Amino acid sequence: MESGSYEGVLLGMGNPLLDISAVVDEAFLAKYDIKPGNAILAEEKHLPMYNELASKVNVEYIAGGSTQNSIRVAQWMLQIPGATSYMGCIGKDKFGEEMKKDAQTAGAHYYEDDNAPTGTCAVCIVGGERSLVANLSAANCYRSEHLKRTENWTLVEKAKYIYIAGFFLTVSPDSIQLVAEHAAATNKVFMMNLSAPFICEFFRDAQEKALPYADYIFGNETEARTFAKVRGWETENTEEIALKISQLPKASGAHKRITVVTQGCDPVKTFPVIVLPKEKLVDTNGAGDAFVGGFLSQLVQEKSIDECVRAACYAANVIIQRSGCTYPEKPDFN
Repeated sequence: MESGSYEGVLLGMGNPLLDISAVVDEAFLAKYDIKPGNAILAEEKHLPMYNELASKVNVEYIAGGSTQNSIRVAQWMLQIPGATSYMGCIGKDKFGEEMKKDAQTAGAHYYEDDNAPTGTCAVCIVGGERSLVANLSAANCYRSEHLKRTENWTLVEKAKYIYIAGFFLTVSPDSIQLVAEHAAATNKVFMMNLSAPFICEFFRDAQEKALPYADYIFGNETEARTFAKVRGWETENTEEIALKISQLPKASGAHKRITVVTQGCDPVKTFPVIVLPKEKLVDTNGAGDAFVGGFLSQLVQEKSIDECVRAACYAANVIIQRSGCTYPEKPDFN
């Protein structure tokens, strides 16, 4: 494909959140009842935490949100202007303006809510391991009416690959359904992420409706094991679980489903991962998102799965050596 035909080839939909990221200690995690390495939605007890994080000397504000991270990384890896687009909802406020500045290159088309503030995600870092607490606010206000507007549905029609993290299941399952059905009807590639144990546990019904449409499913080992446990599959073996997920019913027979499970420092299923010495690890925030972004950057170029995984590992490796989901000006991947 010449670069013109890549225009809008990849579309993402999700929860755009501004990451409020700071290094904290175990006591901070204990105070707000947060587990290392987990991702959850904020409850009442977590709300004071955002101001406490914001008052830390080392606090950073970085455009985040799982799907948006993946799309931005894919765009960065591709280095072809306009190859990606993204939809989600932000507020009309300072954080929303920040987000727009940060996300321009990824082709973000935000729905702006008049009442709710832009969503934030507390990124609490202890020893390089991140814990996420998302306060969705405006991100939770995304509606399928926005998706159906001509200028936005055009993005769906233009895209050949569509990626949505599982987190969006809590916000607009009907938007996911519209896009998934479109992908099945037009032989496009539709992809989802398990995203977090709580999605697999508490949003199972919405997940069950969307999964038959998924040609690719991404997840890490913890999510895969939770997915299996909820379904009463009596196995902890991630390869076995990945295989079973691949064999779940499919809405369209055009593509066989591929399941990709990452395992921290262990090899991806049977693919080798670049193992990084601990001292190079800045934080794991965005690593899984970057992995997907790298993977997608090659998939849309119709490269082999081996190449997709190589690019995925490369991108994740870049991101964990930096703060949040950020990257140098150009990738050094060939």
